Amino acid sequence: MTIPSIVDSHCHLDFPDFDEERDDIVARAVAAGVTRMVTICTRLKNEPAVRAIAEKYAPVYYAAGTHPMQAAEEPLASVDELIALTQHPKMVGIGETGLDYHYTSDSADIQQQSLRIHIAAARETGLPLIIHSRAADEDMARILKQEYKNGAFTCVMHCFSSSPALARAALDLGFYLSMSGIATFPKSHELRAIFAAAPLDRILVETDSPYLAPVPNRGKRNEPAYTAHTAAKGADIMGCDLATFASVTTENFNRLFWKAVG
Repeated sequence: MTIPSIVDSHCHLDFPDFDEERDDIVARAVAAGVTRMVTICTRLKNEPAVRAIAEKYAPVYYAAGTHPMQAAEEPLASVDELIALTQHPKMVGIGETGLDYHYTSDSADIQQQSLRIHIAAARETGLPLIIHSRAADEDMARILKQEYKNGAFTCVMHCFSSSPALARAALDLGFYLSMSGIATFPKSHELRAIFAAAPLDRILVETDSPYLAPVPNRGKRNEPAYTAHTAAKGADIMGCDLATFASVTTENFNRLFWKAVG
């Protein structure tokens, strides 16, 4: 049986969970049909290490930014600093950035400031913005709409698990929703309904590994190879066969992450 080619649009291969077997992790992903992976830098001081992983493995690309949960701990990035990083041929996205009020609502102001800086860099470079949003739907929708009026940019709502209202706001701006292993969890009925109502040409798939392993590996360390499980569930959610889901989400990735098309 031919394995459909898919893309893990968001993983964290630099995390220590993978230190002892990174070669095998990448090899297993490729064997599972994952032809490309985007590994995400969440603190700019770690960018050289993340870049080195992308340089070592042909199927791996990377993005860089300051995660909202670290926004108060890290030096505030500048637009010029982010733009300078994009000169590397395998640096394909800005982020992840965003808002997280679940654990770090006390740093909301600096998170919003950081988010706007990342948006400006995405707008300037034409690279996609990678958004993390948790427990901040109203502020997120407001800022994205405000900033889009200041100048268009492209964006993916990574590991989307927010409200129908935020999904609609993002889709109305032409943005993409990324499906993670959460969509496979038995109790994620509302989330599956959000994806089912979205256009297939606006969906990406990801692992967010080492977190959020999909069924049947839930509770274990996640890895890019498991994108295949989420893609299978995604096909079911979207009412199409796996080959179609894999093909269309790959086309979506190529359109959004244009720099990762080689």
